[in-house]
Amino acid sequence: MSINQDLRIENRDTLHLKVCNVIREAIIRGDFKPGERLKQSDLAEKMGVSRMPVREAFRKLESEGLIKLEPHKGAVVKSISIKDIEEIYALRSELEKMAVYQSVDLLTDEDIAQLSSLVAEMEKADDADTFVQYNIDFHRLLVKRCNWERLNTFIGTLWNGLPQQTPHLLTGQIETSNTEHRKILEAVVKKDKETAANIVSEHIYRTGESLIESLKKEGK
Repeated sequence: MSINQDLRIENRDTLHLKVCNVIREAIIRGDFKPGERLKQSDLAEKMGVSRMPVREAFRKLESEGLIKLEPHKGAVVKSISIKDIEEIYALRSELEKMAVYQSVDLLTDEDIAQLSSLVAEMEKADDADTFVQYNIDFHRLLVKRCNWERLNTFIGTLWNGLPQQTPHLLTGQIETSNTEHRKILEAVVKKDKETAANIVSEHIYRTGESLIESLKKEGK
């Protein structure tokens, strides 16, 4: 195993999600190489956890397309390239723009109140894990009322392909995203679906470009 950093996790809350985040980030950074076998026992020992949360993390990472669980081999890292990330974020930028445009007029007062609450929670979040979960909830709620089932399916597939973990990987991502989220909310409150959709699109595309630039600097 090529990763040397201290992976120990102290907080036992939502343990398998924290384990999943650590392994996912290592794969995206390239600390684990394509084709490399991930051993439950080694990872559990390095993180100071039992094998169970590692096993649960493996199942989630397989659903995201980052690893493959093979008979007699266990978890094997799949290839993820700059081209993959570029495609995923470009598609998300366009498809979520369409979904938000469809959804905004149909969002209820309760939906909008919840969006406002999520923005407030993201602005006061004091760790990346907390921010990421609120961020996922925010983006899901934005497209909740979109009635185009195929579009929703396509978006769900892209979310599984590369979850929204960039705050763990990009310096200043939380602060920049909070500014953009606030602008999206303001447009939603005004029922300005065109502005909301455009800002969402720019927000996703900007994030993808920042991630690609960061990975290129690291030589990935």
